[in-house]
Amino acid sequence: MLSVSEARERILQGLRPTAPEVVSLSCGGGRVTALPVMARLDNPPADVSSMDGYAVRAADLSATGVTLRLIGESPAGHPFDGTVGAGECVRIYTGSIVPDGADAIVIQENATQHDDVVTTSQTAAAGLYVRRKGQDFARGHEIIPAGRRLDARAIGVAAAANHPWVTVHRRPRVGIVATGDELCLPGDPIGPGMIANSNTLMLATLVRAAGAEPVMMPGARDRMEDLLALSHMLDGLDMLVTIGGASVGRYDLVQEGLKRIGMEPDFWKIAMRPGKPLMHGRLNGMPLIGVPGNPVAAFVCGTLFVVPALQRLAGEQDVGPEIDVAILGEDVEANDRRESYLRARLQRDSTGRLTALPFSRQDSAMLHLLTESQALVIRDPLAPAARKGDMCRIIRLNIR
Repeated sequence: MLSVSEARERILQGLRPTAPEVVSLSCGGGRVTALPVMARLDNPPADVSSMDGYAVRAADLSATGVTLRLIGESPAGHPFDGTVGAGECVRIYTGSIVPDGADAIVIQENATQHDDVVTTSQTAAAGLYVRRKGQDFARGHEIIPAGRRLDARAIGVAAAANHPWVTVHRRPRVGIVATGDELCLPGDPIGPGMIANSNTLMLATLVRAAGAEPVMMPGARDRMEDLLALSHMLDGLDMLVTIGGASVGRYDLVQEGLKRIGMEPDFWKIAMRPGKPLMHGRLNGMPLIGVPGNPVAAFVCGTLFVVPALQRLAGEQDVGPEIDVAILGEDVEANDRRESYLRARLQRDSTGRLTALPFSRQDSAMLHLLTESQALVIRDPLAPAARKGDMCRIIRLNIR
């Protein structure tokens, strides 16, 4: 069986980002840049004050107790249009343009004004409390690289650089199809032997959080004709995710059905828990990932394999689950040959250290424990028993 890292590498191999498109910046959140974003102006556009106070000439403030003549003010959006000469100053506010002739700011706490006379109680060097033109970024400077997902910070800097539009990769469209005679839609009557289909909605939410567009397809029963019918539902998809039916049981027909409509299989078993029966291949050139039908295993496989693949399709440079470290808050047993992912709560200990507390029961059918988990604790194959206080690796479950 493949290791988790080798399986993920084989899934990512050969994936290419979707085509670029132009969208308004207001709709760019969560998208991935297809081209670098270059500054269209200098920021700040001129020398500006970083404090409320008085714009002065540093040469006039070589000593404290200097008296200056107030010749005007420079509020934000209304620059003073004169020049500050010897012995003069201008009232100024945070973000306002520093007038010609001035090269420093005396903050208002260090000055006293009576009518048009200002007395200072500090000295000032040139540049004091002045933000220089282009200090943040200059026109033509790359402010966001290609392959960066646009979060709130990136949207803010693009707006500050005067960009109304951005060039991003199209959202990948991901078909999701659950298989099995036992499935019914949530809200429908649950008959004997039936269960509500939680996986499709769960994975659709995971896909959407990864910046892709989920396409929830009709469920496929354990009949070959249902699987063959998938061949007519694939137009416009960038990836297909199947749920369940990829094992070797009598009614696990997914592999054979997909082969009949053009799937070239790559692998279908990996050395991990939960999630051993993971399938990967290409269906008429389109990447396909088959996750287990067990809901916890489906989520874990979605996090470890589906999300990184979607990040690559969406154009991100760095993909894959982010590994963090924590302190074990409970003892854990020795592991077998499969890499294990233990659901765990996170908390801080008395010294502020991040602590992971794996649940005592890790039955992969217990979906409610997943909702109480903030992380997955990674246990390497054949890892010896670990004790409370040992270091461990975790994947945070930042579910949006």
